[in-house]
Formats: sequence, structure tokens, C-alpha cells
Amino acid sequence: MEQSKQYFFYVCLCADQTLYGGFTTDLKRRLEQHNSGKGAKYTRNRRPVKMIYHEEFSNKSAALKAEYAFKHQSRAKKELYLKQHGVEPNILVNH
Repeated sequence: MEQSKQYFFYVCLCADQTLYGGFTTDLKRRLEQHNSGKGAKYTRNRRPVKMIYHEEFSNKSAALKAEYAFKHQSRAKKELYLKQHGVEPNILVNH
């Protein structure tokens, strides 16, 4: 029996402290793509990126909706969302 496909919404913290939200079916491969410069254009000049959050969905539509909603929020609302989902606030502070 074929295993159902997994869909993920994820958030990366870029080297310039910006947040990038994305969608994938393979978290490890996607992070490697971002850090090798083959990921999104946005992250290409903001490496290295660190994946700080991910959420799993059973269907592609739900994962894409989560990504879209995240990307269209202010920085403050993105940080609040991450904190509400267990991401430690100190991760988001400039080091």
C-alpha cells in the first residue's frame, strides 16, 4: 500500500534575520537547496538559512494556504505566529 504524501509549510531564518516561508514535500532536500543557492531567489543572497519551524499537512492545498497566509503578514505577526507554535523567541533576536 502506498504511503500518503506529506506536505509541509516551513519557515527559515535567513542570515540577514529575515523570515522566509515556503512549501515542500521534503524538508531536508529543500533546506539543502536553499543553502546551496538553488532554492528560492529570496534566500539565494541571504544564506545560510536555518529551518526554524515546519508544519505537516495531509494535502497540498492546506499547506499552500498556510504558506500564503504567513507570507502576507507583518514581521510582528509572523513572530507572534511562530511563538504561538513553540518557536523560542530568542531564535528571532539578532545575535
